[in-house]
Amino acid sequence: MNVKELFKTMIEKEASDIFLRTNSVPRARINGIVKAIDDNSMTLEEIKKISDQLLSTDEYKDKFKQNLDIDFAHYEPDVGRFRINIFMQRGTPAIVARHIKSEVKTFKELNLPDKLLELFCEESNGLVLLTGPAGSGKTTTIASMIDHINQNQEKHIVTMEDPVEFIFKDKKSIINQRELDHDVMSYPQALKHVTQQSPDIIYIGNIRDMETMRAAITATELGTFVLTTFHTINAVQTITRIVNFFPPYLHDEVRLQLSNLLKGVVSLRLLPRIDHPGRIPAYETMVVTPTIARLIRENKINEIQSFIDEGDLFGMQSFKQSLVNMVKNGIVDIQDARRYADSKDDFELELKGVKRYSK
Repeated sequence: MNVKELFKTMIEKEASDIFLRTNSVPRARINGIVKAIDDNSMTLEEIKKISDQLLSTDEYKDKFKQNLDIDFAHYEPDVGRFRINIFMQRGTPAIVARHIKSEVKTFKELNLPDKLLELFCEESNGLVLLTGPAGSGKTTTIASMIDHINQNQEKHIVTMEDPVEFIFKDKKSIINQRELDHDVMSYPQALKHVTQQSPDIIYIGNIRDMETMRAAITATELGTFVLTTFHTINAVQTITRIVNFFPPYLHDEVRLQLSNLLKGVVSLRLLPRIDHPGRIPAYETMVVTPTIARLIRENKINEIQSFIDEGDLFGMQSFKQSLVNMVKNGIVDIQDARRYADSKDDFELELKGVKRYSK
């Protein structure tokens, strides 16, 4: 297969990712499960040929040769856009490609909490975080939020991505999309000058270090609305991770900043459906109420979970509540729900209607 044939096969099978490796058959992730999509193993020559086709510029070739790992967006004419990662394993190239769907779906189409996300989109300042493991739908959810703002508000939106995935067209808003290594060298550098670009909304693809987190907090303090993602599993872990980016002597200051700036956290996990083919997000939602802001400020972060459990009036929901609702509605299998739960014991209690209260 050549690149175009592989990507066409991937789309026909509605796969999210494809995996190519020497001496292995092509595999694809379909509804979350990795399956073989061809009977023939790929030779080293075939893998190198596909790698050369994807590394279409001298810049890409030089970067891969230098780092032995490269991540970039690729457009295949008449097929679509893909996020490509090429890396070395056991001395040979391996390729993982993710399909970037051109259509940006609405919150309802994605089975997300539409009313809460619409409220977050109306914020004029502050920080909203989308969290979850890789492939859980964070970028898709952010794209849906940006598109919702684009359709309903007159704003200037600046995105900083690695690489740019969804391509937006200006509607009511103007959207400038910046890609690392092409338009800017790093997230901190981009954030250093972003306030001079008069943004209303900033999207940071992912925060992985203290320097980027500090720059994001500074941008938020200057009055912009910041969206970003974390590879954390829930709201409590997310707050703890942010604080721990910084040295201990700054923890009190960072918690104070978060208590004033953070608007909410939405955490996602994709589960296989049993009512029809596909996957559906389980989600935990945390809204920073005055009580939760106080708990952050006073370093009582572990007490936040009980307020999420009881916060449905504010649009909050825990993972165990989300999982139980989907099991009771016949959408996901109980074994899958149990496997994805933070605590199997808490999930079982919630399923039986038993509440566990924290002191």
